[in-house]
Amino acid sequence: MSKKVVIVEGHPDAGRRHYLHALADAYAAGAAAAGHRVRRIDVAGLDFELLRSKEEYEDGAPAEAIREAQTAIDRADHAAIFYPLWLGEMPALLKGFLEQLLRPEFVLGPERDGFAPTGRFGAKTAHLVVTMGMSAGGYRRVFGGHSLKSFKCCLLNLCGFSAVTHQVIGGVGGLGPAKRAKWIEKIRDAGCRIT
Repeated sequence: MSKKVVIVEGHPDAGRRHYLHALADAYAAGAAAAGHRVRRIDVAGLDFELLRSKEEYEDGAPAEAIREAQTAIDRADHAAIFYPLWLGEMPALLKGFLEQLLRPEFVLGPERDGFAPTGRFGAKTAHLVVTMGMSAGGYRRVFGGHSLKSFKCCLLNLCGFSAVTHQVIGGVGGLGPAKRAKWIEKIRDAGCRIT
């Protein structure tokens, strides 16, 4: 069955393309080959301010670029988010984008269970692709994959995404052409297998 897929490219460098963009291209190609409709959001190319207060977060009007991204997420059945690990976390620009995007009125359902809000995206799925300089095994063993866990639990699960999968690609700076091509094919295959 055809799905609406939105791909969020979270690399903050708008000046040039990176391996992360090639991975997002592969995912988009795989999804399109499987018959899905794909829309892309390049965070580095968006015009928005960072939030600086609780009042802005709860009551401020989002910029046009953010409203368009909200519409894309709202209409999508599946979201794929690509980002490099910087200083152990997602880049600040991606975090700022998510703070603007995931405002309470956008993500919270009408029902609340005690203090825990119920996200309204229960029918949506997500896939995260994270690139990093360190080894993926080291990231998991030494750091417990904390950024990835936080993203899944504190953002996507809170918003109600029903299933979140991921792929972590470590040692990106040292990958030779053959390994880079192998990862491109794996990510393309993940795009083909969206359910």
